[in-house]
Parts: sequence; structure tokens; C-alpha cells
Amino acid sequence: MKFLLLFFINISIVFGGYAQDPAVKSYTTQRITGEPPKIDGKADDNAWDLVPWGGGDFTQRTPDDGAAPSVQTQFKILYDAKNLYVLFKNLDPEPAKIVSRMSRRDGFEGDFVEVNIDSYYDKRTAFSFTASVSGVKGDEYVSNNGNNWDSNWDPIWYLKTSINDEGWIAEMRIPLSQLRFADKPEHVWGLQVTRRFFRNNERSNWQYIPQDAAGWVHLFGELRGLTGIRPQKQLEIQPYVLAKTERFKKEEGNPYATGSSSDIDFGLDAKIGITSDITLDLTVNPDFGQVEADPSQVNLSAFRLFFPEQRPFFIEGSNILTFPVSNSGNNNLFYSRRIGRNPQQSIDTDDDDLDGDGEADDDDVDEFVKSSTNSRILGAAKITGKNKNGFSWGILESVTAVETAEIDSLGYTREETIEPLTNYFVARAQQDINKGNTLVGGMITVTNRKIEEPKLNWLHKSAYTAGLDFTQYWLQRTYFITSKMIVSKVEGSAEAVTSTQKSPERFFQRSDNHHTKLDTTRNELTGTGGTLVFGKRSGKVIYDVGFNWLSPELELNDIGFLGQTDMMTQWLWVQYRKLKPFGAFRSLRVNLNQSSSWDFGGVNTEKDMDMETNFEFKNFWYGGAGFYVRSYSISNADLRGGPALTYPGRFEYWAWLGSDTRKKFSVEVNPWWGFGFDDNQKNRGLWVNFIYRPSNAWNISLNPSVSNNVDKMQYVTTVDNRGGDEYIIAQIDQTTYNMSFRMTYMITPNMSIQYWGQPFAASGSYSEFKKVTEPDAEKYSNRFVIVGSTYDSENDEYLIDENLDGETDYTIENPDFNFAQFRSNMVLRWEYIPGSTLFLVWTQNRSESPDNHSHTFAHLYGGLFDKKPHNIFLLKYTYRFIL
Repeated sequence: MKFLLLFFINISIVFGGYAQDPAVKSYTTQRITGEPPKIDGKADDNAWDLVPWGGGDFTQRTPDDGAAPSVQTQFKILYDAKNLYVLFKNLDPEPAKIVSRMSRRDGFEGDFVEVNIDSYYDKRTAFSFTASVSGVKGDEYVSNNGNNWDSNWDPIWYLKTSINDEGWIAEMRIPLSQLRFADKPEHVWGLQVTRRFFRNNERSNWQYIPQDAAGWVHLFGELRGLTGIRPQKQLEIQPYVLAKTERFKKEEGNPYATGSSSDIDFGLDAKIGITSDITLDLTVNPDFGQVEADPSQVNLSAFRLFFPEQRPFFIEGSNILTFPVSNSGNNNLFYSRRIGRNPQQSIDTDDDDLDGDGEADDDDVDEFVKSSTNSRILGAAKITGKNKNGFSWGILESVTAVETAEIDSLGYTREETIEPLTNYFVARAQQDINKGNTLVGGMITVTNRKIEEPKLNWLHKSAYTAGLDFTQYWLQRTYFITSKMIVSKVEGSAEAVTSTQKSPERFFQRSDNHHTKLDTTRNELTGTGGTLVFGKRSGKVIYDVGFNWLSPELELNDIGFLGQTDMMTQWLWVQYRKLKPFGAFRSLRVNLNQSSSWDFGGVNTEKDMDMETNFEFKNFWYGGAGFYVRSYSISNADLRGGPALTYPGRFEYWAWLGSDTRKKFSVEVNPWWGFGFDDNQKNRGLWVNFIYRPSNAWNISLNPSVSNNVDKMQYVTTVDNRGGDEYIIAQIDQTTYNMSFRMTYMITPNMSIQYWGQPFAASGSYSEFKKVTEPDAEKYSNRFVIVGSTYDSENDEYLIDENLDGETDYTIENPDFNFAQFRSNMVLRWEYIPGSTLFLVWTQNRSESPDNHSHTFAHLYGGLFDKKPHNIFLLKYTYRFIL
């Protein structure tokens, strides 16, 4: 390992060396002794004369790194006991050409200027405030030395802008209560100012930081002259009232599908500054009705789908409460969508007990079910803090309610519990040492369920995870080494732990699984995981080389996300980059990635290599291309508990090209193609993105895509034939159509109308059924035998004749599918005063599963809009009290 480290350091110095820190600039502010400036965008208040102009010597960062910018920027900073005041003079010799595009908050459209403030002065975190020339605000919490920018942080601050003969002006008032800093007589804060000159697509900085620098915040300039200010205790309370009405298809005889329903609800959010270093966020009965629905997908794999978090309470500050398990993928100790998840217990309407004798009755009575789609969050609290010694931490505590379903059978009703009362606890801590060059941290999560119903015994009673991480930087943070270690433990009944062992993440019951054993008597399961990475983040050549493992018994999915266990992966990723203009290019990057994976039995399950380049031309068009090669792969999961299945390798290649995004109309096109070795697979697709801006207030985007996949080894089902399991695969011809349409119209910088709609359709047609015989055979054709199949249209099933003797050995349900869906969401959002918002929301959902006699797009989508949609109308009013 020592030889490898020395080798990569030497190679890196030869090809690009390491970055040298630029000279640190400083700006000295002044305390206001008289009347503070009025935030009106005019910059004519006497208070501004207390300090000289800073700036005027900005340096270009993109596209020509280190060059003088096309236009210069000046700024002034003042303060008093409660606020920080910032004035920008953005010089422009052609003010008529200033691009004043509008967007929703954090849209970052058109010309803008931005100030980043490292008030902790920890050289790792900062608060960012962005002023668009149109008056739209942007704000982000910056962490991990600029690697994470959280735009869901929405502080209360004030902004006005104006255009004049010299360019444009921006005035800000930032309450000190929105910043975090230590309580001491005199302060030095990190400071950076960034200007975007839109028509040249140019960015310049006050404190020059090269594009290839290894970090951001630690290279800031300094803000001096801050004396006599005290941390402000923040207290904000934001109650809401929600009125909702739904309209949907009425079902005769179903007492729960009457065609309409209405409801009024209340809740509360609060942000409390307990001390200067600690902030408490609270939510009681939160509502997320204004949040867009998840995009439609069809999942034919054995594994869980990952959907990103969209709920504001959990998004804000999510960069604190996170612990990625590996450098790629979504595996994480904390996945906030587990809180308020869909109830996990399904309702078996065939197992009804109408006479109350404790046994299911044999009848054909229709039953109707009323249940919630989400577990109600009774309350959640999030505490975060960071002290002057560099110790940061966060705690999340949440409780979700018992969820029950009501079942109606001929007027007789009963209730069944579908989700138990559950408590979730998450804690994360990290210590900065040596000015952020050394980081040591840890995280723990706890899930406890109060299980009182025997039907819920398959759930874990408790689940615990813990992780430790360590990162060390050196040579101006050019090089780093990071390591992580995690451990998990789940407890519950033998039924629950057996279910975990047999889950798709691990499938201990596989007949060829010789390194793990299925034990149906166990009531706990303990697993481990970890990562070790060495890398370089500065210069023309950057890279990662690392190793990751996830033991077979690891389990994170009670409150985290885990796709698959029983895996060890080695990888090497290298990028060569030219970030200064040359020839026809503004910039160029070339990536090379190699990886190999093994299971804990020592079987090499994958060998991959890919190469990709992306570039930007001097005319502001951009593009790239790449290819991917997998020599072979072995899946321990695709036969759903059967033996591991070996797949031939595959080759895939792609390209993309985009036009100048500064124009009113721009387009990006991304086609891809792929094929499997031994002709076992073919796939192709096309993704296109159109963006049209008819005016500064309008933004319209259309994102259609179509893909086709033909796979001769798609799993279909497992059948019990002659006393043993047989695994059936087939050729699938799958086509997916998808389109996302989004329109935003800004009435004012604080009032917008946004519409999102997604038509989606997918079809799958199966043929050439096969029985798996030797799943690990060296020759592809020896891994299966083709079986005879005849379609029975009356029963919608296939009659399988294994030995082609004309006799049916067994039947399988027709696996063909057609699915069409349309989801949309329209939101009027008005922030009538800073922090207080009115929402008007219309959400619509239409779903259809057409018959399988045809798989054309016309058949898929033809009858969808003839169906009655499910409409939801919301009126949500929030008011933020600042105490």
C-alpha cells in the first residue's frame, strides 16, 4: 500500500503537480454609528460612505482561469448590532444588454452577484447569498469545503436591485440571526464574492481560486473589522392551515370511493436558536402537499428503487445528517424517506372473518379497503450545531403514528394495523482538526417499533447502525485519504430475521451459497461494511483508488438505504482535465474508470471499464461521448433465491450534444446504444431536452425520451415442478416512453406559477421461454434450455411443455405488461412577506393498464384520458412569526 501511495503521488506531481494557495485578500468593514442604509437598490444612503469600495480587481475563474474579467465588480460591507449590509456595484459598459431573467428562488438565472460568508471561520462551511439582477434571491448552505451546496436552506434576508448607466446595483440586508458565529470580542470571517456576467457566460471572483484548486471555502479571503457583535438567538414559528378537496372516480358499492372527499388540517414548523451554536428545527403534523410526485418507473429487478427526498423539512440540512456507505450508489446509513413511508403491511381481503370465530370464512364477498398511502409523522425535531472548536453535530428524532386500514364487507367493518408506532433517531458528529485538514466523525441510527399485532411480526422490532469516518488532507489539500467503517444490528422475531435473510438484498437460501447459511431460528443479524479511498483533487490529473465492502448480514433499510450486500468492490477512477481555453474548446475532461467486484465467497461477480469525455466549445455549445465494457457478470439475486446466474458481457456507448444555454431556445440530445455478447441483449434509447424562454419571466422545458431493451435472460417466475424449484427466464422486448414538461412563470420575484406534467408509458412482451439448467456454465447456450409454450388466451396464461412431448407440464401467468400514467402538479407560490407563503396546488393522476393484445404507443396511451382522473386541490397558508 505504501508503494501505491508513493507511486500515485509521483505520477500526480509529474503530470500536474499540486495547487499553491493564492495570496489571501482582506476587506475591513465598519460598524454603523447612525442611520443604517435603506435597502431600496439605490445605494444613495450616507452610511455607505463609512467604508471604501472593495473589489475592482476581480479575477476570472471561467472560462479563462486567471485572466482579467470582461467587467469589474465592487462592493461595500457594513454592520450593526443586528444586521450585515452588503452593497454591490456591478459595472457594465452596455447596461441595455444586462440579462434580467427571473426564476423561482434559487433559480440562479441571468446576471447575478453572490457573497459567501464563512462566519464560523472553520474553512469548511459558509453561508451563500445570491442576488439576481431581476431581484430573485438565492441562498445556500455550503459544507464539506464547497463539495456540498444546500439550496434548500431558506433564511430570511432582504434584497433590492436596480439598473443604471454604469451597470446594476444590488443591496442586501442579512440579519445576523441567519448566520452562525462564536461569541467573542473581535471576529475574522471568511469572505468570497462571485460575479456572473451572463452574456459571456463568465464567472469572476474577488479572492482568486483556480478551477483546479482542491476545495473552496478554505481559500476564501477575509472580512475584518467585526467587533462588539453578539450571536443572535433565532426564534421563528411557522404554523400552517391546509384545506384539501379530492375528486376521483366513484365506485358503486364501495363506501370509500364516493367520488369526493374534503379535509382541513393544521400543523407547525419552528426554528429555535437555543444558543449561538445550536439550532432546533421542529415540525408537528407536517404536510408536504405542494411537493411534486415521484417520477414513474417500471422495476423488473429484484432490488428496491431509490427516489430522492423532496420534503422541505428533511431536505434542509440533509448534508449534515448523511453517511454515504460507498463512493458510488445511494447506500447510506440515513434515508429520510423511511420516515413517513408507505405502510408496509398489505391487506389480504381473502382472509376475512365475518362471523368473528377467529377463522377465515369461505365466501366470495367483495371487500373494500380504506388506508393511508403514508404513515403520519406525529412530530419530528432536528438539532444541529457547531462550536468554535470545530465540533459539528446533528440529531434527528421522529415518531410516526400507528396506521390502520378499515375493511368493509357488506357493511361489516374491521380494522387491521398496517404500520406500527415507530420511533426514529439519528445522530451525526464530526470534529475538524488542524484547520479542517483532519476530520473525524461518526453516526448512529436507531429504529424502534412497537409491534402488538402478530401479522406485523415479520418487521424488525429494533434496528441499529453505527459508522465511523476519518479523512486526512495534505499538501494544500491536494491529496487525501478517507476511511469508513459501519456496523448494523437488527432484532426481532425469528420470522422477521428469516425474512431479512431471504430478502433480495442477500438471498441466503440460494442452493449455491456456501459462505452464508439460512438460519430460521435466529432473532438478530449483525453485519459490517467499510471503505478505504486514496485520491488527489488538484491539478490536471485527479483520481480516486479505493476498496469497499458490504458483508452479507449488513442491513440498513429500516432507516437507511441498501441496495445489495455480500459485495466487495475495488475501483480506480482517473480524470485528465484542461480547464483553460485551447483550440476550439473552453474546457475538456477525460475520465477513465475501472472496477471489479467479488462476493464474500470469493467469486468475481463483475469486471467493468468505462471511458468518457466531456467538453465545452468556445461558442458555448457542449457535449461528450463515452463507452462502457463489462466482460461478464454474475447475479446472486436475479433468480429470486435461486442459484447465481452468469450473464455474457456487454458493450454500451453514448454521446450527447447541447447548444448554448444562454439563448432563448436551447436543446440537448443524448442517444445511446448497447449490445450483449453472445447476442443476448440489445438496447438503444434517445433522450432530448428542449428549453425555451420566450421572455425573462417565462421558462418552458420539454424532456422526452424513448428506450427499447431486448434481453434474452429476463427472469419470469419460479415454478414447483416434480417437487423442486425450476427457474424460468425469457426474452423480453421492453419499450418505455417518458416525457417531463415543466413551465414556470414569474409574476414577481416572490410570486410564481409552476406546472409539471409527466406522461409515461411502458410495455413488455415476453417470448422464447427457457428453463435455467446450468446457470454458471462456461458456454452461454448451456445455461438454459428452451421450453415449449402455448398461449391460452381464455385464461391469459402460458402452457409450458418442457420436453416438447405435447403434454402440458405446468402453466405460468402471462408476464406481458402494459402500463400508462399521467402525473401533473401545478403550484401558485406567493411569498407575500419573507418567510411566509401561500400555496395553491392542483395535482392530477391518471393510471391505466391496457390489455396486452398490442404494445404500440397508441394502444398504451389511447384510452388514458378517457378515464376519470384523481384530482387534488390544496390551499395552504403559512405565516412565519419572528420573535
